[in-house]
Amino acid sequence: MRLEDAVPKKGSKKRRRRIGRGIAAGQGASGGFGMRGQKSRSGRGTRPGFEGGQMPLYRRLPKLKHFTVVNRKQYTTINVSKLASLPADTEVNLTSLIDRGIVTSNDGPLKILGDGDLNVALNVKAAAFTGSARSKIEAAGGSCEVVAAR
Repeated sequence: MRLEDAVPKKGSKKRRRRIGRGIAAGQGASGGFGMRGQKSRSGRGTRPGFEGGQMPLYRRLPKLKHFTVVNRKQYTTINVSKLASLPADTEVNLTSLIDRGIVTSNDGPLKILGDGDLNVALNVKAAAFTGSARSKIEAAGGSCEVVAAR
């Protein structure tokens, strides 16, 4: 096969319509645009997104801020600094924190945040950890275990 053999299939290429070039051309006079009005004038009819003066869709939708996430994950959060008061080698999970009174309400699965310092080794079981919280717990000699959120 050569380059000159690559030609479009017969009948696939149609010539463009020449609007407003006389009655013999088939689209003379008003050129298929009707008599008068905005859509018959030269140039573009309306700009993209224009809805005849109605507030257009791109302006009706909320933009950027204050979108509410439909199925947002709700966590019970606690910082690493609150865990520093626990004795060494304690198993930390949501129920043990509620029993000790460190966490007062169950707002969902436990998530450990990394604010503060930790210097005791703890075995922490939570649904999620931030990167800084994980590094601080492991630096103190503890362990982080991710448990499935119920």
